[in-house]
Amino acid sequence: MKTFQFAALLLLPLCAACVAVDSNPSRDHATLTCREGARPMAQVELLFGTGRRGTSLVSEREWSAFLDEEITPRFPEGLTVLSGYGQWRGQSGTISKERSIVLVIWYEPNQSREAAIEAIRLAYKERFAQESVMRVDGLSCVSF
Repeated sequence: MKTFQFAALLLLPLCAACVAVDSNPSRDHATLTCREGARPMAQVELLFGTGRRGTSLVSEREWSAFLDEEITPRFPEGLTVLSGYGQWRGQSGTISKERSIVLVIWYEPNQSREAAIEAIRLAYKERFAQESVMRVDGLSCVSF
C-alpha cells in the first residue's frame, strides 16, 4: 500500500501538467502543420438535444427555423448538420435519451467567431429550454 501511495504522489505533478492545457485555438492554429494544399482551421462541433421537459421534442420545423435565424447568418460560409441519437445525465440525475443534432463548422478562429458560437449555444438553450449545448473544439487541416 505504501508503494502505491508513493507512486501516486510521484505521478500527481505529471497528471496536473496534463490537465493544465492551454486551449487557445488561435495559437494552436498557427502551429498546426498541414499537407500541401490544405490549411489549418478551427473546428467546432455543437451537440443539440431535442428533448424538452414537459413538452414535445424540438421539431424539424423548429430546428430549421433556428438554423435559418441563428446559425446561418453567423456562419454563411458553410456548415454541416448531422442527425444522431444521444443520452446524457442532466442536473436532476435522470438519464435522458433523445434524438440529437450535431452541427460541425470549420472556421478561422477569432474573437467574433467565438462570440458567434457562444451566441448560438445561448440562443438554443433559451429558445428550447435546454440545460446545455455541448461544445467540442478541435483543429483540422482543410482543403477545398
